[in-house]
Amino acid sequence: MATGNQFGTSGSGIPKAWHLPNDWRAWIPISVVGLAAVTGVFSSFYAVPAESEAVVTRFGRYDRTTDSGLRLKLPWGIEVVQTLPVRRQLKTEFGFGTPGSTNPHQHTGPEEQVREKRMVTGDLNVAIVEWVVQYRIRDPKAFLFNVRDPELTLRDLSESVMRQVIGDRTVDDVITVGRQEIEFEALKELQKLSGDYELGLSIDQVQLKDVNPPEPVQASFNEVNQAQQDRERSINLAKGQFNKAIPQARGAADQQIAEAEGYAAKRVNEAEGDASRFSALVTEYAKAPEVTRQRMYLETLQEVMPRLGRRVVVDSELRQFLPLLQLNDPPAGDAARRVSTSNLSPIGR
Repeated sequence: MATGNQFGTSGSGIPKAWHLPNDWRAWIPISVVGLAAVTGVFSSFYAVPAESEAVVTRFGRYDRTTDSGLRLKLPWGIEVVQTLPVRRQLKTEFGFGTPGSTNPHQHTGPEEQVREKRMVTGDLNVAIVEWVVQYRIRDPKAFLFNVRDPELTLRDLSESVMRQVIGDRTVDDVITVGRQEIEFEALKELQKLSGDYELGLSIDQVQLKDVNPPEPVQASFNEVNQAQQDRERSINLAKGQFNKAIPQARGAADQQIAEAEGYAAKRVNEAEGDASRFSALVTEYAKAPEVTRQRMYLETLQEVMPRLGRRVVVDSELRQFLPLLQLNDPPAGDAARRVSTSNLSPIGR
């Protein structure tokens, strides 16, 4: 008596409806091979962005580094590609965090940030320090294979270096005038440690973002800083007035000295010239005394008479002034009217 269901069963216990016809069984290997070929083709290509390089590993071992563009690799997971942004500047933040950052190592959580930024200075005071480290991936192979987590290692090194540098200075230096020196020393030490650990990174910059005293004493520190700034401002104003007044006084003194020297040279030259002129006159007078005396007399009259105003020279034997003289003022430009006669010795009004 048959007890099978409506589908029936075969001798192997498999329902007859589950068996494929003999002509369909030949397509199974072909389908598998085709599917493998398609997946192999699609998994053989990979693209590297313009700012990145790709590290290719074969069975987990480093094989090569490829530049940007469309590249080929072995399919089916034989070669695995890891893309790294070697031409982009990356940064890691300490004591704060920029919202929306895509790098999980760029900053930590709020509780960890509070711990990071609290530091002890060399004079046993507490300072709140926030800073940023900017870096690039220099060697992709070293970055992936030399250290288990290079970015986390960089964070630990940065915090260690910054605490060491801050611990060597007073709180006043850290908050006021020592920022650039702190950045320089921290950058130099961090570059050295990055090379010693072979992280495959190049440290570009260490920048202090915000340095403050703790919240309970921040108001007092602000007052001290304001007083120091006022003092420096007063000193600078005084130096400015000093630098302005001293050159002016020196310039006035030099001007007076130069004027005195010029006046002295002028008087000396005039005296020497007068002496030379007198010596020359004496020499000429010795050669012809009468002629020289007459010439000097005429030259003296020519120089003196215009200064005397209106004067009339007449003959000593003249007894009357008729006809009357012209009593009107002389024409403009004439200093005096001179009447010459053969006898010039007497001079009168």
